[in-house]
Amino acid sequence: MRKLSVPVYWKCQLIGWSVASLYWGYTGYTSGEFNLMIGLFQFLSDIFLYILITHLYHLYALKHNFRDLSFNHLLKRLIPAVIVLGLAYTILTLLKTYIIRIWFWPDSTEDFVVFVRGIWVVVLVAGIRLMSIWLLAYHFYYYAQKEIRTSQENARLAIMNRDAQLDNLSAQLNPHFLFNSLNNIKSLILENPHSARRGIDLLAELLRSGLYEQHLTLTTVGEEIDLVKDYLELEKLRFEERLQYNILVADKTAPVEILRLSIQTLVENAIKHGINQLNQGGIIDVKVLREDDFIRFTVQNPGKMIEAGSATGVGLKNLKERLKLQYNDKARFDIKAQQDETVLATILIPL
Repeated sequence: MRKLSVPVYWKCQLIGWSVASLYWGYTGYTSGEFNLMIGLFQFLSDIFLYILITHLYHLYALKHNFRDLSFNHLLKRLIPAVIVLGLAYTILTLLKTYIIRIWFWPDSTEDFVVFVRGIWVVVLVAGIRLMSIWLLAYHFYYYAQKEIRTSQENARLAIMNRDAQLDNLSAQLNPHFLFNSLNNIKSLILENPHSARRGIDLLAELLRSGLYEQHLTLTTVGEEIDLVKDYLELEKLRFEERLQYNILVADKTAPVEILRLSIQTLVENAIKHGINQLNQGGIIDVKVLREDDFIRFTVQNPGKMIEAGSATGVGLKNLKERLKLQYNDKARFDIKAQQDETVLATILIPL
């Protein structure tokens, strides 16, 4: 039989207010004027009423995403929250205490206004103190949980990013790629020494990027596009006229930071599954556009998808996971077959 699991929040609520109420009952007991029935009623009503008002705050905080606020923004909300909860505590406590007096001492003739006037300051100070402690404990707990989740996600991101760097470096160093690149450079040494030197420079730059910048998670759009240009230029030595490409980068997007190797991963996929599979080759279109508060990257290439609408390659799956971790599920990745027998890969990230 499956055991009922009580959330930590409710455990803390019940235990915290139970301990507080027992302490108040103990002080009443030591004063010498303790009544068991009154003590039991006080205990149950304390737990019910004070859990009620704090849980209403809990629901309000969830609705307005208080847990995601920075400390400064949260502090601006905590001060009025302490006052409101303190007043709610004061009103409920005064009403509860007066009702108990009427029930258990029906002969008491003290007017409610007179009763309130005599103790409201003490109750209000106690309420503000209690609610301040509750709010600090409440937000400290969720802040600690958030920090733990952030640390875990950063650790996963670091691992995924390292895997992406290694995958990228492996793709650049795999024997087939290296053999073709060196053969192309070798054939150009006599007939076109300038192109051969350029090919060596491009290959060296790509390898340098893979070896010495693998610790970086983010890069700018400009740096990523420069890397893509070097990669495409080097691949063009192999494919010659079979590979054509167009690159369009919108104004003022070059300094924007993006996930490193994101566009290049799409370009590598376009060459591997598109240009390389077609005898006639084709054109790869790379675009970086700004749309309101988002940056859109698209890479379009001729060819067909093995499984339309899904990212089946290791590199693309890795990219999707890194985007998810880096942008907290706010980035979108999509790859689809188009009606003109091309494949369009799209990344949409928030600024």
